[in-house]
Amino acid sequence: MTATAPASRPGTVPVDLAGPEPVLDVVIPVYNEETDLEPCIRRLHAHLAEHVSYPYRITVADNASTDATLQVAERLAREFPEVTVRHLDEKGRGRALNAVWQASDAAVLAYMDVDLSTDLAALGPLVAPLLSGHSDLAIGSRLARGARVVRGPKREFISRCYNLILRSTLAAKFSDAQCGFKAIRADVARELLPHVEDTGWFFDTELLVLAQRAGLRIHEVPVDWVDDPDSSVNIVRTATEDLKGIARVTKATFTGEIPISRLREQLGRQPIGVDAPGVPPRLVTQLVRFAAIGVSSTLAYLVLFLLLRTVVGAQPANFAALLVTAIGNTALNRRLTFGIRGRAGAGRHQFEGLLVFGLGLALTSGALALLHVSTTPGLVLELTVLVLANLTATVLRFLLLRGWVFNPRRQATAPEEY
Repeated sequence: MTATAPASRPGTVPVDLAGPEPVLDVVIPVYNEETDLEPCIRRLHAHLAEHVSYPYRITVADNASTDATLQVAERLAREFPEVTVRHLDEKGRGRALNAVWQASDAAVLAYMDVDLSTDLAALGPLVAPLLSGHSDLAIGSRLARGARVVRGPKREFISRCYNLILRSTLAAKFSDAQCGFKAIRADVARELLPHVEDTGWFFDTELLVLAQRAGLRIHEVPVDWVDDPDSSVNIVRTATEDLKGIARVTKATFTGEIPISRLREQLGRQPIGVDAPGVPPRLVTQLVRFAAIGVSSTLAYLVLFLLLRTVVGAQPANFAALLVTAIGNTALNRRLTFGIRGRAGAGRHQFEGLLVFGLGLALTSGALALLHVSTTPGLVLELTVLVLANLTATVLRFLLLRGWVFNPRRQATAPEEY
């Protein structure tokens, strides 16, 4: 049985390249860039004119420049029909991108920094998966395999530390949040942008985190990137604002302020609900099911241990209770946690499950023996030690069951029975 996604969901329909409206809108956000703006626009316009066959637009987003940037932009707009200018009275790269993107009539929205540190050869690969409907967002990455980067050790260190922070605090899966070279489908942007609060440099990161959590597909393009030594970015201030943004998004995640479930529903990006034989559930689902089975097994183990302890003693009771619950635990995890049906391989799974049981027995018996050597424990202390030892054994059991006993790669080649 397969799951069929709605054909009308945003971001999945190929873009019509023959229509009168611009297919691609490349935004250049600028603040006091009167020197760099003209060579940037000329170079970008020449590249698009040579390599792009569909209608495009270049939008200069002037966010409150106090020099001659706006005048330079307007002169270029008079020279090139494909160049337009949008002036904002307030500063903020995120504010400029949000305003221009939401007002654009293009199907794909992109932006790049005015210094053009990223080689424009990556623009085609950046936009292509969005035009086809394969991906929702695309980012240039200086940290992906295949990227070629020229920059000083200070910026390299800061960039890698920032991405490490994103991975550890926001569980980011993308490799480079701050490379000024990104694109997004306009139909997807319309759903996401109203929920992006940052108006500065953290705008990129917040957009990407929101997209990831909404289940959108983010395409990464390794880029050639040369650092601009004259960049006016204040690293310390930017880093401080980014850390504040991380804290805000983390809080919003825990409080439910970010409507992830609603966005997933609007965008049609719920997890694929396919229950197919031989296809194991996702890791999170496996952990939840394994934990539920583990709790049930532990309770059954404790009941059996208490019933047998007064009859045969602590060690034999521990062995018997573990053996019975281990057989049931393996059978339940085989079916419910790892999605394996039928009798094929059941004997091998139980045999290997008993080997895993042996490790658990060694842990619990060893802990029990050490306890009795050290002191004369009461029933409460004895049960506490056994529960702790069982928790350790449970973690080990999950790792071995997932990586060895029920590893999908072994199922296709392993014999059915021992």
